[in-house]
Amino acid sequence: MASGGSPWKGYALVAIVIVIVLATTGVWNPWPQVWSWVNTSEPIAGGAARWQARIGGSPQSVAIVGDAVVVEYRTSIEAYGLTAGIKLWDNDADWAAISGEGGDAVVATGRLLTKGYQVLDPRSGAQLRADTEATAVWTYRNGLLDLRCAKGGDCQLTAWAPRGTKPLWSVDTGGIGFVLNAANPDLPDTRQLTADRVDDDVARPRLMPSLIGLPDDGKVRVVDTATGRVVQTAEPTAEQRIAIAGGRVLTVTGIAKDGTCYYGVVATDPPSSAPVWQRDGLNLRTADNGSGCKQEHDPAGGEDVILGVDPTGREELLAGHDGRVLWHGAKGETVLSVNDSFAVIRSADSRTLRGFSFSRSRNAWSRSVGEGVGAALTPYAAIITSRRPDRVVAVAPSTGRVLADVRTDAEIFAAGPGGLIAVSGRDMAYLPFA
Repeated sequence: MASGGSPWKGYALVAIVIVIVLATTGVWNPWPQVWSWVNTSEPIAGGAARWQARIGGSPQSVAIVGDAVVVEYRTSIEAYGLTAGIKLWDNDADWAAISGEGGDAVVATGRLLTKGYQVLDPRSGAQLRADTEATAVWTYRNGLLDLRCAKGGDCQLTAWAPRGTKPLWSVDTGGIGFVLNAANPDLPDTRQLTADRVDDDVARPRLMPSLIGLPDDGKVRVVDTATGRVVQTAEPTAEQRIAIAGGRVLTVTGIAKDGTCYYGVVATDPPSSAPVWQRDGLNLRTADNGSGCKQEHDPAGGEDVILGVDPTGREELLAGHDGRVLWHGAKGETVLSVNDSFAVIRSADSRTLRGFSFSRSRNAWSRSVGEGVGAALTPYAAIITSRRPDRVVAVAPSTGRVLADVRTDAEIFAAGPGGLIAVSGRDMAYLPFA
């Protein structure tokens, strides 16, 4: 007679029932350990990481803030200790932005489409200051700006020290037709060049510029951040775009003619409208090819340095405040990243990367590179990424000394004085500098 089935199935069923009873009565629960084993991740940076932690999801941004790491998700914020990756606190918020640096740094948090924000201590999560009226916040290494607008449309811009409890200054900006919301809404300034597998905001927070521009229905209200005064209301024509760099208001004109675009740049020092410098034929890449010269992009650069293309198609870097040419490239050379002190330049054959120092007007370092190379400059390191194999190298911007060299396909989200934060999926690791 055939058997009615294996007795092991019955034993297995009895074992499962016993485990469920033990777990529900609190005697023994193996499931957390099993789940932990299932979720154990492979190291995302080999043995180069000081620690690796499982985080709450895919981050929007990550920042090293003093001795804490602040992770922003879509609807929450978490902080981890930089030393060991231990979770310190969490907060229900839709956005987070960092102001200050070192022990002076804070985290500003808020809700989308909700007025107000909070300033938190990055180590403890304790509230240092709260606001109930501001609609937008801009965070910098040396301060914080917020904007509040009354029902009638009149707006006020206020400056704060990162941990300050009293405003440094406030200025009425008039009615601003375009509503600015949340953290660091885009302003007409320069955009940071970054690299594949490096977060766009890896170099933030920047220093507060001496001038900022608030967009207002086609106009730009220019504010002096040292004195807290509106010094100009710039009104570009349909063929112009305003950008602010180096304490100057740049008016970029692009005219479609003869099947091409003819560009010109005029820099002024408000409130004066007299040109401080001007250049015909300088293309700041504010328009896409085939766009009919319609300018929809800010120029790339640092706070004072801007990237342009001369009439022969060669890239050049200029000082925004006086128009001096700081570097003029050979044919085929490409600027991969730039700030106010250095530029990372790829050779025409794509085999060499070099760091150029503006203060010394010469190369600070040079290194051979492979396929798919990219670069991003931060105050602490030049981050170089490459493919085949996936690799991240951090070097000192002034000397090229290697600070970290890691085989990883993770994305670099943050850089601090002592290392980098890499993220892959829901895993985050700290890669200390040598």
